[in-house]
Amino acid sequence: MFFGLIYIMRCLRLSLLFLLVFLLPPPAGAAASLKNQLEGHVSPYLALHARDPVAWQDWSPAPVERARRQGKLLYLSIGYFSCHWCHVMQRESFRNPEIAAFLNQHFIPVKIDRELEPALDARLIDFAEATRGRAGWPLNVFVTPEGHPLYAVLYLPPEDFFAVLKRLQAMWAGRRDELIALAKREQTKAAGPGRPELDTAMVWRHVDKLVVQALEQGDEFHGGFGDQNKFPSVPQLQALLAEQQRRPRPELKRFVQLTLEQMAQQGLYDHLGGGFFRYTVDPGWRTPHFEKMLYDNALLARLYLRAGEAFGRLDYTRVARHTLDFMARVMRRPDGGFVASLSAVDDKDVEGGYYLWHEEELARRLTPGEKRIYMLAWGMRDAPPFDEGYLPLQGLGVEEIAKELKLPVTRVKRQLQSAEEKLRAARATRGLPVDTKQLAGWNGLALSAYAEAARLTGDQNYRAVADGLRRYLWKVHWRDGALLRSVSGGRAAGRASLEDYAYVAEGLLAWARLNGEAADYERARTVADQAWRRFHGGRAWRQAERSLIAPEPGEDLIYDGPMPSPSAVLMAVDLALAGHYKDKARRDRALAALNTGHALLAQNPFSHATHVSVMAAAVAADRGS
Repeated sequence: MFFGLIYIMRCLRLSLLFLLVFLLPPPAGAAASLKNQLEGHVSPYLALHARDPVAWQDWSPAPVERARRQGKLLYLSIGYFSCHWCHVMQRESFRNPEIAAFLNQHFIPVKIDRELEPALDARLIDFAEATRGRAGWPLNVFVTPEGHPLYAVLYLPPEDFFAVLKRLQAMWAGRRDELIALAKREQTKAAGPGRPELDTAMVWRHVDKLVVQALEQGDEFHGGFGDQNKFPSVPQLQALLAEQQRRPRPELKRFVQLTLEQMAQQGLYDHLGGGFFRYTVDPGWRTPHFEKMLYDNALLARLYLRAGEAFGRLDYTRVARHTLDFMARVMRRPDGGFVASLSAVDDKDVEGGYYLWHEEELARRLTPGEKRIYMLAWGMRDAPPFDEGYLPLQGLGVEEIAKELKLPVTRVKRQLQSAEEKLRAARATRGLPVDTKQLAGWNGLALSAYAEAARLTGDQNYRAVADGLRRYLWKVHWRDGALLRSVSGGRAAGRASLEDYAYVAEGLLAWARLNGEAADYERARTVADQAWRRFHGGRAWRQAERSLIAPEPGEDLIYDGPMPSPSAVLMAVDLALAGHYKDKARRDRALAALNTGHALLAQNPFSHATHVSVMAAAVAADRGS
């Protein structure tokens, strides 16, 4: 992950804490009185933890107040339904009676679904990045009763996790004042908005630096960024694609196309059923963790749509359409909304088991000719790379197979199609757990993807899906002038954050541009105005409207994560609405908020690629007008 590029490592602070953690012996303590609160929770992820012996509390003011009253550290354990290592840590540590008893006795343990509390999750991810240099899930953060994050760890084996618990409790018992002082980090004060006039030369310097940083971090052999795990990094790729369209560069075109091809041809993409997995654990995109997220697929569908349009590449457009078709077929619900994710682990508790094939099963389900052709087409020549068999990867093309087997091309195509139909039917009989939460912001991203697909392809099916999404969001998630973060089975949960308002406003705007109705533009404007009122306050961005822990200081810029910066998205929406309504005050507000944080942008535009891209689009629009 590249979020850590934003931060200067607090090495001294981390080193001091590690020394304290491992210096003192563990003490004895009093008996526990908490009980697990997660039975029947609306979140499938939290409901999975209802039978843990840990006395998990639901996130609310109550456990915070209990921590203050009892003088205990809060233990915030954050994960999500389709997270592989979250399930491993549950099995190894949270179902361990000895570990659970210690947690219940000495801490206030709180289990949090990151998809219900995106602002809290983002803030504690920041903390982990700043103090450890990396972050991810499961994310385990110890917080003082006053609400200051103290210490973060990711996945640990049970013996290591138990050792951390014992030593943290020893520190808290013997050196509480030192820890409280250590946890009260200095907070950087936001500079606030600048003038509503962008410096064109400075903006292009940021864009040029973004391209330089991206190509420096880019993998010239496999595409993507970094040399270990590979994530889609859609915000960066979207910004680079937009820059390539504005000011074409051969090296940038090559890198973007290489990345798009590798993501679509290797193991990040589900060649049989459509859609993308969240990431791969190798640099060559071949070995995924098998969860599928709504946000990834919505963002990648839109990226491939735009790339197909920009480069005149029908293969990119096909990937986008197959992804959209997968989402509508598998993730859409009768009310028009989309579920959050599909688990990496199948119903037999096998990671990837839903997607993998043993050669014996292929032989049982296919004719000998179909099996031979299918295995050549999907890279199944060598020994299977997974315990549960093969994952289809791009192998030989139809013409190459026909030549190798000395068969007519038409026969190869026919048998390959027959094999795929049989295997899709076989896979449909397998079980795959689903996180049924329907999240406002992620459905907003899906609305943007389907509305844009309908506009670019003219496909009326995509228009119908987009219309259903728009109706769903406005009917179900918009209540009394505010958004509901999550709805599942008619029950609301979580707290809407800036990302919900920004992505829903963007989706409503995309639908308004497709539909052309004044009422649709009004809906987009209403949501955008509420976002500014709730999360900006005229000076700095906050991701949460209210915080149960120490308040956010506010930020000039919000960086890109797996999803685009919500503040940058909102400013792009505002600029578009200002153009539609001829609203100079709205335009000035957006430009002033864009025109800040230049020192950070000059140092690290890669992590703020969406912000830089919105500035560049505004400058280019002014130049073209």
